[in-house]
Amino acid sequence: MTKEYTFRDGRVTAPVLRAMNGAGRILEAFGVKPSLEPEALVEAAIKEAGSSDFGGDSFREPLEILTASMQEEAGLSTFGRVATSNMIKSQLVTRLRLQEWTKANSEVAEEKIERPWIILGLPRTGTSILSQLLGLDPMVRPLLQWEARAVVPPPTLASEHTDPRIAASDATMGQLLKMNPAIGAMHPFGAMLAEECIPLMMLDLRCLGMETQGYVPSYGKWLQSCDMRPAYAWHKKSLQVLQSAKPTMAWSLKTPNHLWNLETLLEFYPDARLIWTHRDPGPVTTSVASLNSTMQGIFARNRDHLKVGEEWLGKLRHAISRGTAFDEQAEDGWCVHVHYSEMMKDPAGTMRRIYAHFGEAPSELHERRIKAFLSERHQTHAGKHVYDPADFGWSYDGLAEIWSDYTEKYGIAREK
Repeated sequence: MTKEYTFRDGRVTAPVLRAMNGAGRILEAFGVKPSLEPEALVEAAIKEAGSSDFGGDSFREPLEILTASMQEEAGLSTFGRVATSNMIKSQLVTRLRLQEWTKANSEVAEEKIERPWIILGLPRTGTSILSQLLGLDPMVRPLLQWEARAVVPPPTLASEHTDPRIAASDATMGQLLKMNPAIGAMHPFGAMLAEECIPLMMLDLRCLGMETQGYVPSYGKWLQSCDMRPAYAWHKKSLQVLQSAKPTMAWSLKTPNHLWNLETLLEFYPDARLIWTHRDPGPVTTSVASLNSTMQGIFARNRDHLKVGEEWLGKLRHAISRGTAFDEQAEDGWCVHVHYSEMMKDPAGTMRRIYAHFGEAPSELHERRIKAFLSERHQTHAGKHVYDPADFGWSYDGLAEIWSDYTEKYGIAREK
């Protein structure tokens, strides 16, 4: 029988971590706790990377705001403070190494990122399967989970399946799943699976992914109105480096973060082929709240799931509001709209319609790969994610009312 998981199952179960958090409470009583001070993180990153050239100081403002929000609002456990410190330091180290790599290999700046496929939809709207189907096109390269977190040195055609960082990435994810098995049923994890753009945008500490680690409303409010150009500059630089060692005709990329930054996205990728996925926002909102409450449960002492739910409802509403505002003033055909129900009913036909929107058609090989993929596709063994709006103080009827402007504009049907 498949085990069902809800956010209430999202508790850290590893005995060593419970012991760490218990000891941490005692130490904190005496004023001793792992540091999240910005300058200490910067100095630690410089020491590990062996370089002090960050390629600019754009990361410093988000670093200050994020660490303050994590310390004051997130209620981090001892493990949460250690993990958050390591996560931020890791991003700064990767940025330093990427900067050194591009200085030593100046030719990568000439790489052209042309006509990328970029999926804009909210989480849980079919973005994962769509990215998988696009990645079956022999002319398209999806961004993989392991390489998004270890950009340099970039994998080559000779090492793309044997690079030791692949096994290291799977091992790290495996440890996370041992600590909290519930998240495996809520989100696909695997070094060779398609990844969000988030790790690349995290190089400037300006991205939605930071908010999956903790309840940080102050940082979230800042993020919604900040200048995102620095994050997209590092996003593009990363793709150029990866593409320089393993060429591709086009990338397949995705994150809902793009939806409220469309002007900036198109400034960096003016010829992007954009796909906006839509689904009944009732289950989408509830699933996203459940996932993030579970994720934050790994790092926080106590979760206020009602606050987490409201925070993420606000984020999703902001994304749709910004995307809709852009849609209303943009030229017809700037993106192709895809409904989740349509894609689940006829994935291959949906792919043909997407390509046709841009005056193209899937190749014969792409069509054959889609057919083979769909014939062998099966549900994950990680379990089933079950979610209930009542856990977050909502009802599906209430969410339908909140989202009525969006569903009416795009003709989105409610799911049974």
